[in-house]
Amino acid sequence: MPEESISIDCDMEKASGPHFSGLLNPTVTSASSPAFSDDNAPRQPFVIGVSGGTASGKTTVCDMIIQQLHDHRVVLDYFYRGLNSEELKRVQEYNFDHPDAFDTEQLLDCVQKLKSGQSVQVPIYDFKLHRRSSDSFRQVNASDVIILEGILIFHDQHVRNLMNMKIFVDADADVRLARRIRRDTVERGRDVNSVLEQPAFDDFVLPSKKYADVIIPRGGDNHVAIDLIVQHIRTKLDRLIRLVVEHGLGHLPFTEKQVVTPTATVYTGVDFCKKLCGVSIVRSGESMENALRACCKGIKIGKILIHREGDNGKQASNIFAIFKLLKRHVLLLDPVLATGNSANHAIELLLRKGVPQSHIIFLNLISAPEGIHCVCKRFPSLKIVTSEIDVALNEEYHVIPGLGEFGDRYFGTDD
Repeated sequence: MPEESISIDCDMEKASGPHFSGLLNPTVTSASSPAFSDDNAPRQPFVIGVSGGTASGKTTVCDMIIQQLHDHRVVLDYFYRGLNSEELKRVQEYNFDHPDAFDTEQLLDCVQKLKSGQSVQVPIYDFKLHRRSSDSFRQVNASDVIILEGILIFHDQHVRNLMNMKIFVDADADVRLARRIRRDTVERGRDVNSVLEQPAFDDFVLPSKKYADVIIPRGGDNHVAIDLIVQHIRTKLDRLIRLVVEHGLGHLPFTEKQVVTPTATVYTGVDFCKKLCGVSIVRSGESMENALRACCKGIKIGKILIHREGDNGKQASNIFAIFKLLKRHVLLLDPVLATGNSANHAIELLLRKGVPQSHIIFLNLISAPEGIHCVCKRFPSLKIVTSEIDVALNEEYHVIPGLGEFGDRYFGTDD
């Protein structure tokens, strides 16, 4: 760690004014992670590739993952090329399962743009006309999870290199064939012979199975495998919350303690703060509770509800806790600090319950400068730990660029 950063941290700890720690500001904190070291770089999404034979249940698996993850997740199918006039004349002979039938370059371009935070226009393909629509596209916005679906999504190394997880959906050949005949003859205007004369599975799809990180037998019927995958993805998505919690714990007081190791050697370390609890501001703050419990097994967590009274904009607050807050260090949880009004109400309530101001550490993911100034000006002895300070508040008092209504997005209750 650079000596300059250590010096700044020490100076901040000695200061009598407000304490602020930002995970993404390397000049302020000692907890910066290489994955989040560039303040201007967008957070990298988690990219999942889902492959398998035609009609193996890939789309069903993708839908089940999305339903459990909630929020806005992006799903991209492997793009088909539009057939030219010569290919259309021999469409019954054309192999739609061959690698040449797909536009890998455009897929790579779209994924790279999404990973950089840009929106893309995805072509719409007509399976009956075998062409792309010339005047309509599907608008796709950047998201924290991108799912790439296709029978040959693992075929190209450049596409594979973009993936954080590769899933192969396996299903019995007879089941796949029956599903495909029913789908292609009804939805895509093909006859049975054209379906039977496309032997791509053994030539191209099956060999790509070796690249899979996870193989799901029985497709969408395998709920156990899908639940395990979703849990793994959630763990990755909660990484930033856990970084904030861990950094907040580093600001708690410790006492020296000696322990005897299995080799009968005395080791001098530190003892963790005993009187500690978490308090989440309902309901967004509850999204941070799992990370806190993972770091502090058995920690007590209370809740504060901030609600409006009538139409006059006044706020009231209630605390729900089954333990005494007096003399405890409190980790106050709320992922977004916007105006600071709700945070101030929550902090004021903790103070009335006997918690010293210096014993409160406010943990959040995104802060607006206005909110930080509002809270720190009123409570100068309180510490704030955040992952990033965004630009400002807009006219509707939302953090920009921000991430919208966090509670709705996290718990999947947005429309």
